[in-house]
Amino acid sequence: MSQTDTSEDGLNTDEMEDSSAPLIEHLAELRTRLIRAVLAFIVGIVIAFTVAEPILQFLLEPIEATLRELGDPSPTMQYTSPQEYLFTLFRISMVFGFALAFPVIGYQLWRFVAPGLYSKEKGAFLPFLIASPVMFLLGASFAHFVVTPLAMAFFLGFADVPSLIADLMSSFVGDAPAAAASTANEGIRITFFGKVNESLDITLKFIMAFGLCFQLPVLLTLMGKAGLVSAEGLRNVRKYAVVGILLLAALVTPPDIITQVILFVVVYGLYEISIQLVKRVEKTREAKLRAEGLWFEDDEEDEDPANDEESTS
Repeated sequence: MSQTDTSEDGLNTDEMEDSSAPLIEHLAELRTRLIRAVLAFIVGIVIAFTVAEPILQFLLEPIEATLRELGDPSPTMQYTSPQEYLFTLFRISMVFGFALAFPVIGYQLWRFVAPGLYSKEKGAFLPFLIASPVMFLLGASFAHFVVTPLAMAFFLGFADVPSLIADLMSSFVGDAPAAAASTANEGIRITFFGKVNESLDITLKFIMAFGLCFQLPVLLTLMGKAGLVSAEGLRNVRKYAVVGILLLAALVTPPDIITQVILFVVVYGLYEISIQLVKRVEKTREAKLRAEGLWFEDDEEDEDPANDEESTS
């Protein structure tokens, strides 16, 4: 009995050592991939920091254009603490550094996950890994070139109302002294002196929000490939999706009905596109199963009333 127990203990020990070896190898590989991803992120931050000021000027262009349209010949912005401008540049460097390092980070993620996937799963996952940054870039571009100018025109447009009233009053007052008197009695002049970090915060929020919203087709199509959602199920919850999109538009966008309508139309359009993409995925899966002889239509035959009548007769 003692020899048998010893041999069994030896086998159990060997099995434990064999099972722990792959785990240690996976952890070592995960550490290597994380180190490479972090190094790529640091390099991206350094590169982005060298061009952070031109990037800041590019992000603030909608505010500058709006102020010039409102009559400000030389728009200026300010910062109120010594470290504020430096931290603003560093914030830009982190966001755009991650964007620069994303190909390397995505590649490291792919190299870590790919060995555990079948060839069919690799072919399904890789296109979505490529499509995700492309859709985020489209959403960010839409936010910067369409949504942000509309939001800035809405917010900063209130500053033009007093000057509009003054112009209307001066058109009724004929003589210059009366016009000067009306100008002197206008009260305190309220002028926009924007802070750099707060203005940048609004722009980045729009970019992140729309970039994430444009991930909807990618996410739903990937879930459709995994069998978690179906085109019919997405159609059935369409009314709930409309309510959710309306709430999202109210939370993300400013209290401007035009911007909210734009966000609703765009996200709802992406939802309908997602339904068609999931439907296409289902048709491709059905065609493949039919070719392999694994597709069964028992449910469809049971639901056909003609078949029921024939079986009854």
